[in-house]
Amino acid sequence: MINIEITQTQRDDWQLSIDTLARIASCGAGLWRVNQVDMLELVVGCQLSKQTREGFSSKCKVFENANWQAVINSQSIAAVCWPGGTLYGYLYLCSPELTVDNQRLLTTFKKSFERDLADSYRVFRLKQSETRKLDAVKAPVSLQQFIDCIKEHVWMKDASGRYVLVNHSVELAWSLSREHILNRTDHELFEPRLANHFVTTDEEAIVKGIEISAGQCEGLDIGNVESWLETTKLPIFETNGELAGVIGVSRNISSHKAAQDQLELASRVFENAVEGVIITDIEGTIINAHGAFQEITGYSKDELLGQNPRLLNSGRHSKAFFSKMWSDLLTEGKWHGEIWNRRKNGAIFPQILNISSVYDDDKKIRFFVAVFNDISVQKQNEAELEEVAFHDPLTKLPNRMGLSTRLAQELKQARQTHTRLGLVYIDVDLFKQINESYGYPVGDKVLLELSQRFLRELDNSATIARLGSDEFAVTLSNINNSDMMLLSVNKLRQVFDKPFTLGEHGQARLTASMGVAICPDDGQTPSSLMVNAEIAMHRAKHDGRNNYAFYTESLTQESAAKLKLQSALHDALSINAFHLVYQPKISFKTGKPVAFEALLRWNDPVLGNISPAVFIPLAEKIGLIQDIGNWVLKTACKQAQSWREQGVHFGRVAVNVASQQLQRRSFVAEVADILEQTGLPANCLELEVTESGMMSDQLLVSQYLAKLGNMGIELSIDDFGTGYSSLSYLKKLPIHKLKIDQSFVAGLPLDTHNTAIAKAIIAMGHALNLRVVAEGVETQAQVDFLKGCGCDEVQGYFYSRPQLPENLSEFLLQH
Repeated sequence: MINIEITQTQRDDWQLSIDTLARIASCGAGLWRVNQVDMLELVVGCQLSKQTREGFSSKCKVFENANWQAVINSQSIAAVCWPGGTLYGYLYLCSPELTVDNQRLLTTFKKSFERDLADSYRVFRLKQSETRKLDAVKAPVSLQQFIDCIKEHVWMKDASGRYVLVNHSVELAWSLSREHILNRTDHELFEPRLANHFVTTDEEAIVKGIEISAGQCEGLDIGNVESWLETTKLPIFETNGELAGVIGVSRNISSHKAAQDQLELASRVFENAVEGVIITDIEGTIINAHGAFQEITGYSKDELLGQNPRLLNSGRHSKAFFSKMWSDLLTEGKWHGEIWNRRKNGAIFPQILNISSVYDDDKKIRFFVAVFNDISVQKQNEAELEEVAFHDPLTKLPNRMGLSTRLAQELKQARQTHTRLGLVYIDVDLFKQINESYGYPVGDKVLLELSQRFLRELDNSATIARLGSDEFAVTLSNINNSDMMLLSVNKLRQVFDKPFTLGEHGQARLTASMGVAICPDDGQTPSSLMVNAEIAMHRAKHDGRNNYAFYTESLTQESAAKLKLQSALHDALSINAFHLVYQPKISFKTGKPVAFEALLRWNDPVLGNISPAVFIPLAEKIGLIQDIGNWVLKTACKQAQSWREQGVHFGRVAVNVASQQLQRRSFVAEVADILEQTGLPANCLELEVTESGMMSDQLLVSQYLAKLGNMGIELSIDDFGTGYSSLSYLKKLPIHKLKIDQSFVAGLPLDTHNTAIAKAIIAMGHALNLRVVAEGVETQAQVDFLKGCGCDEVQGYFYSRPQLPENLSEFLLQH
């Protein structure tokens, strides 16, 4: 046995492989492959041992230019050889207490001779040197002490399968003491399944007669923690060839197994990734590729390996682009962005690319990993969304947002070239009638034809956009003077000279109202130019349609005033800015009031008194007339019920109904609810409907009027003579009164046309069994004329101005 001096502390760092134990236990010899420096130091280490002091050093030989076979055959206890022309030499140790079968050593352990165990011994040597410096206590080391320093599980069984040697790691792993393990078999120590496995692999090693790997398995490790173990077994034979036993070493490979699993998982993730993955070295040469790179680029893995990613270059990006990319990679270790590359078939495609630098332990870049994803579909979807967002789906012209974008570009160019830019806002007059008369498909065809005419009439420098159902806009560049602008506007008006085809419905002629704004005078931003052009268009429409108007600052002031009015109107109901006044209707037959008409008034705290002729059309336009109308009806019914409760004889309360109210499906129910809430009987209510309101949807209106009439409500046609109602239609409606518009009353009795119209309306009304009311009566002459013509009722300033309810007391007492 060779005794090597070692301290207690050095045990924890001593590690040798199974070969060392095998050589000492079975053959009595060991062979190490070492480098030139360690060889001499190992020899010195041997000379320091107890064995050396007993004469061992005299038998240590050094062989120059000899191989390891010569060293073994030299019969030396210790020998060192250094084969010529090699980087490594060999140290041979032999125990004099055992007989060494050199031939068996050569054949049995030939493979293990090439194992480099110098690192293990180097640790021992350094620790030994440190111990000497500290003057540590020296003690001889036995084989048991030696293997206890090994962290792997080391054990030996005899020929009968009983354990004869185990190290401390085995005790910890199996949670058994050495005394309990030794001289017992596997079946006496472990459950049958595990014991059978151990015995089977022992038998395999014995049959093969060589070192085998018993495989990897899950077993108990230190602390009864389930872990992965890798076991190597070697059969030991006597000099006569009989089996001496089996020696084994198990090591915990859980961390290695976990790392292996992670690598396998990462490999599978890469291979199955929907992204393409390419790995290059520091020079940019592709050394590996994974994932969907073949599906994305069209190149196979073999075609890419050894190539440079420039193979995929589309030519779309500048040198500065790639210089910035490489700069980011070398300084920041990553780059992310969008790039266009070329497929194998030559097609250019967009991709999102992420490149990361991979560093070694010295913080130097070793590799680059590029992960890329084809975003062709995403780009196509973005283009389609942009088409929807910035273009009109019917005409494919730019929409309002698209016009704003292009207008911004054209304004920028106009500033750079110091030229003027014109914007024409176009509204097709009365286009709504085409949709209502012939349907939206016919209207769409007209709009398509109109857009094509615009495109043919204007050059490529102009932008034509569709802003709404019947609204268009045209930008005109390089406008040097007003004459050029007028010429362009007239060209746009000529687009409407020819009639438009309505399919089977024939043809129709259309006109347009146009507003013109010019940059920089009328606006220098897209929004201001569009707003001012639209304001000018509304002026043209206000002036009679089929016209054009240039923007002026006064138009903005007028538009701003309308905006203020509109804003105030939205708040009028919530701040109680509305109130009602009442004007009586006098019967010619009795001279007494038969009804009081409720008239709406608005007194805004900022704008003051606003005429109904101004705010009623505005309320209809912005959709407030229904809420306002309901408020008027409810307030008037409350007042009428209050008069009833006071015993005042007022006949009926008359309320005007807007055409939008009358067309609501819920209007009849709303009237009934108000009557129920206020307690006013239906025969105390009169509703005045305009002639144009009844003509909007004749069938629907006639049904609603019939239901209202059946409730007992009196119905009259207001402003009769200003609409387009026919006698046959009037005959079918449940109407009780006709009301002559005040425009026909104003010239009575001197205006021959008005006298004729008034007489005709009175005669027609009586012929239809309807009562006739004249409004706007202000003179005695008008009263006398109307009374002489047989008019039934009269209303106007001649009898009473519209009054607040509390101011009507005197009038009611007089009548």
